[in-house]
Amino acid sequence: MSYALQDTATMLRRNLRHAQRYPGLSLGALGMPVVMMLLFGLVFGDTFSAGLGGANGFDYIDFLTPGILLMSIASGTMSPAVAACTDMTEGIVARFRTMAIFRPAFLTGHVLGNVILTIVSLVLVVGFAVLIGFRPTASFGEWLLAGGLLVALTISLTWFAIALGLTSKTPEGASNIVLPISLLLPFLSNTFIPLEAMPSGIRWFAEYQPFTPIIETLRHLLIGTPVDTGTGWLALAWCAAIGIVGYFWAQKSYNKGTVA
Repeated sequence: MSYALQDTATMLRRNLRHAQRYPGLSLGALGMPVVMMLLFGLVFGDTFSAGLGGANGFDYIDFLTPGILLMSIASGTMSPAVAACTDMTEGIVARFRTMAIFRPAFLTGHVLGNVILTIVSLVLVVGFAVLIGFRPTASFGEWLLAGGLLVALTISLTWFAIALGLTSKTPEGASNIVLPISLLLPFLSNTFIPLEAMPSGIRWFAEYQPFTPIIETLRHLLIGTPVDTGTGWLALAWCAAIGIVGYFWAQKSYNKGTVA
């Protein structure tokens, strides 16, 4: 166990150093959610608030922030997918295979490195949200539950993104293959507007995709919005399902040592 922990820590340091040396992807993952928060919260916030019932006390910043927190996690999936694909295609994995290294440490280092960067991004988003008017009503326990849900989602999506990256032939392809996670699903959810304000077809898709119950659970925990019974369990079930599929898929692709 001590060797496994040491090897995992070594791989984690390796990934954090790569993030320092090649900051483009990391800065993009950290900065984009903040830009989205400022854009939709300040530039378009009054328009959205008026259209969605601002006259009745609707606070769009409070509504928006939980969705942007999820977007922070989703946008951070590109970096581990590209990094894992790069390692597989450039031959470093073949060198690792010749060394006495705990085999799961390689992928676990990628996951932990991305979790750390994503947590930094989430803290930045919450900080900027508070500066522009976000006023959560969550208790300490509700903050812990919301934080646990965000970390669980980060781990799950990172494993899934790494699995996608390992199946890509090139790093460029890896950056494209995760776009449905990092861009499409967050926008086609209730991040920016409630479900009832969407056209029927898009509303049906948004209602049954994974991100919507997670955002609704975060809103319930952070600002006390009403939520259907079982939504929180559904959010956890989606996190577990995505994480389990991603973990075993990534391990299988890595152990095969080939790029599909």
